[in-house]
Amino acid sequence: MLKIFKRNIKSEYQERLKKSFPKELHSDLNEVLKILPFENNQVKLCDGQTHKVDNLIHESELKIDFDNETLIIPYRLYFNEPNPELEKSLTDKQKDILNCIYLRHHNGYLREKRLNLISDSSEKWTVPFIIQLIGEYVYELLPIIDKKINENTLDYYAEFRDENPKYWQQTESRMISYWNEYYRYKFPKLKEYLGFEIVNRIKKRTHNNGYK
Repeated sequence: MLKIFKRNIKSEYQERLKKSFPKELHSDLNEVLKILPFENNQVKLCDGQTHKVDNLIHESELKIDFDNETLIIPYRLYFNEPNPELEKSLTDKQKDILNCIYLRHHNGYLREKRLNLISDSSEKWTVPFIIQLIGEYVYELLPIIDKKINENTLDYYAEFRDENPKYWQQTESRMISYWNEYYRYKFPKLKEYLGFEIVNRIKKRTHNNGYK
C-alpha cells in the first residue's frame, strides 16, 4: 500500500507541472519529469537545515493565459535538484524546461542559479516563469532578467502583457510594493529601481512598431 501511495503522489506532482507548460512541450516535459526527485521529501530549507516536507508542491497557483491555453503554475515548490548526471542527458530545450520549473523554487539562490542557466535566446514559453520574478523580492534576479528581456525577446513580453492585463497589473503593483518596503533606501526614486525600468520597457513596447 505504501508503494501505491507514493506512486500516486508522484503522479499528482507530474500532472500539476504538466499544467504549467503548453501542450506542444509535453513530450519534452515528460523527459524532464522522469528525473525530478519527487521520492525524496527530505529538503534543505531556507534556514539551512534539512526538514521533512509533506507537500513538495505548494497548493497556491498562478493562473495565466498563453496562446489560447490556460496555464496553471505552482507558486512555490520544494523538491531538491535532480542528479547532475541525469540532467546532462537532457536536450537544450529540456534543460530550459527544467530551469523554468526551478524558477518557482522556494530557495532564492536556486532561482538565481536556474535563471542564469536559461538560454539567452529563450523561447516564448519561458516568459510566464521569468516575468513572475519581476514582482518578487529578490533584487539579485533583476540584473539577470534585464539581460534576458532584450530586443530579441521583448515582443514576447508585450504579447504576454496584453494577454494577461490583470496579472500584469498585479506584477507591477508587487514590484512597486517590494521597492517601497525593501529598496527605497537604496533607490529613493522609483524610476531608478531596475524593476521599474524593466516594467516600463515592457509597457512601452508595441507588437509591430517597436517603442511608442
